[in-house]
Amino acid sequence: MDPIFKRVVLKISGEVLSGPKGAGIDIDMINQISMEVKELHNLGVQVSIVVGGGNFWRGRSTKEMDRTTSDYIGMLGTVMNALALQDSLEQLGVDTRVQSAIEMRQIAEPYIRRKAVRHLEKGRVVIFAAGTGNPYFSTDTTAALRAAEIEAEVILLAKKGVDGVYDSDPNVNCNAKKFDTLKYIDILNLGLGIMDSTATSLCMDNKIPLIVFGIDEPNNIINVVLGKKIGTHVKED
Repeated sequence: MDPIFKRVVLKISGEVLSGPKGAGIDIDMINQISMEVKELHNLGVQVSIVVGGGNFWRGRSTKEMDRTTSDYIGMLGTVMNALALQDSLEQLGVDTRVQSAIEMRQIAEPYIRRKAVRHLEKGRVVIFAAGTGNPYFSTDTTAALRAAEIEAEVILLAKKGVDGVYDSDPNVNCNAKKFDTLKYIDILNLGLGIMDSTATSLCMDNKIPLIVFGIDEPNNIINVVLGKKIGTHVKED
């Protein structure tokens, strides 16, 4: 089978990178993701990745701290995850660049849209770190923003512990209904917790398709890009 997308943004939460440990970095999970990204790369898909930082820091649960400070700490967590992913990919022979929205030139390039696109065109994987570089914006919003900027064809939203979008938490409600397809307006109207409202609106306004799928099953990243019916597809058409 041939891939149905040429350029994608893969959004990976920090919780995914923690694996079964639930915190920190799980090397086996990092390597599993890297192997799948390498296979996509070998198929000619231009892959960019947005990483979260929840395996190191959950700012929303830190009520006593100034919100701006807390968000910046979370951004630094995403940089650590990005460097770990870069190292794993390059050990597999995949040329990779980390671009950070907060300048730290000793370890990452600053985010420059044209440079990111050029890296992708040259066959390099690009990892976007440090969110948007601004507090009060999630890494989901970063994924939507970067997808719009680099003209990605789809956002692949890899979830841990769930295989798509449900009307309620399937880990709590055994009768939860899974959606095969949705529109962005449905996400907003039904209050579905896939992405925050800013990210959802940005995707809706720019007509960026979104596929939400489970990452616990090996090869799901590849299967989604090959067009197999996995997860929940969100689009406006």
